[in-house]
Amino acid sequence: MLSRRAPFLVVLLLLLVALAPAQSPNRLPAIKPALQKFVDSGDLAGAVTLVGRKDGVIHLEAVGSRDLEAKDAMKPDTLFRIASMTKPVTAIGIMILVDERKLSPDDDVAKHLPEFANQMLVAEKGAAPVKPSRPIKVRDLLTHTSGLPGGYPGEMASVYAKRDFMLAETTAAIAKQPLQFEPGTKWAYCNAGIDTLGRIIEVLSGESYEGFLQKRIFTPLGMTDTAFYPNTEQIKRLAVTYGKGKDGKLTVSPNSLIGSPEKPKHPIPAGGLVSSAADMAKLYRMMLHRGELDGKRILSAKSVAEMTRVQTGEIKTGFVDGMGFGYGWAVVREPKGVTAMLSPGTFGHGGAFGTQGWIDPKRDLFCVLMIQRTGLQNGDASPMRQTLQELAWKREK
Repeated sequence: MLSRRAPFLVVLLLLLVALAPAQSPNRLPAIKPALQKFVDSGDLAGAVTLVGRKDGVIHLEAVGSRDLEAKDAMKPDTLFRIASMTKPVTAIGIMILVDERKLSPDDDVAKHLPEFANQMLVAEKGAAPVKPSRPIKVRDLLTHTSGLPGGYPGEMASVYAKRDFMLAETTAAIAKQPLQFEPGTKWAYCNAGIDTLGRIIEVLSGESYEGFLQKRIFTPLGMTDTAFYPNTEQIKRLAVTYGKGKDGKLTVSPNSLIGSPEKPKHPIPAGGLVSSAADMAKLYRMMLHRGELDGKRILSAKSVAEMTRVQTGEIKTGFVDGMGFGYGWAVVREPKGVTAMLSPGTFGHGGAFGTQGWIDPKRDLFCVLMIQRTGLQNGDASPMRQTLQELAWKREK
C-alpha cells in the first residue's frame, strides 16, 4: 500500500518545494536578532518587522519595548504613527476616483478646486510674481512636482500639527501662495500638495476624506487597526515615539497625535495615519495582486500600473539615489545603496518616524519596518531599513 502511494508523495513533495518561498526560511530568523542589536545599542526602543508575498505573510516579529518607562514589550500588533506612509493611501483614494472617471491625472487642479485658478509663480528676487507656463495638474500633486510650497503660510504653520484647520481651510490657504517653480519641472517633497489631493477626494466623493478611505480601502481590506483617530483601546497599543537626548539616550518625543472621532480635526492626508504592520501587509498584498485582495477589488490593474511606474522622467527625486516617482509611491529606478538588493520597479514609501514599506513585484516580496524614532538623519537610508531588506531579499547561496 505504501509503495503505491510513493509516486503521489514524491509529486506532492516536489509541488510543495516549488511553491515554497524563494528565500530560504533559514534567513528569516536572522531578522529578529539583527533588529535586537539596534535595541541593545540604544538606537531604538523596539521594532516590528514583517516580510510577505502577495499570498501571505512569511515573517512577523517584534523586538524591544513599546514603552520603556512602563516596561511594556513591543508586540506584533503594536500600532505606529506611519506619517508619510499615508501618502500612497491618499493617492490610492485619488485613483479610485480615476477608475470611476470622476477625474483624470491630467486635469487641472482648478477644475475641481476653483481656488487654485490664476496661481502665480515666484519670479526673480525683487520682481513681481508671473504667470506659470501652465496650471498645476493632478499628476503634479501626485508626483511632488507641482511647485507648491511644501508647508503652510504664517500662523497656520504653527498650528497645522494640532489639526486646528479642516482640509477646506488648509487647501484654500495654500492656493493663495505663489508657486516656487514651473509645474512639472522639478521635484520637491510637498505635504501641502498631498493634503490638496485629500480635499479633491472630499469634493468629488461628497464624503469626508477619512470617511471615504474607511469605506473604500480600510473596511474592504479588513484594515481594522488603521485610523486617523485611534480609539481608546488602540491608543493603549500605540508605540511611544523616542528621540535622543543630549546624553545620547532615548527620550520621549512629543506626540502630536491629537483629535478624536468626538472632536474631529484635520485628518492630514500627507501623514496622519496610525496603523500596524499586519494592516499595511494587507494594503501591500492588494497592490501585488494588481488592485484586488480576497475578492475585494480596490483599484483597477491599470491604475496600479500607472501608480507604480516612474512618472517623473529623468527628474531627480526622492531621498536616496536612483529613485523616480509614480503616483504617490517612490519607485526604484536604479538599485543602489540602501536599495541595492531591490529590483528595478520596486515601489514604497517611508515615514518621518522611521517607518518603511517596500514592495518588489518582480520578486513577489515586500517588507514593513515599524519603529518610532525622531532625529534619524535620513529614515529612507537608515541602517534599520537596510538590515531588514538585506535579510529579507538575500537568497541562500
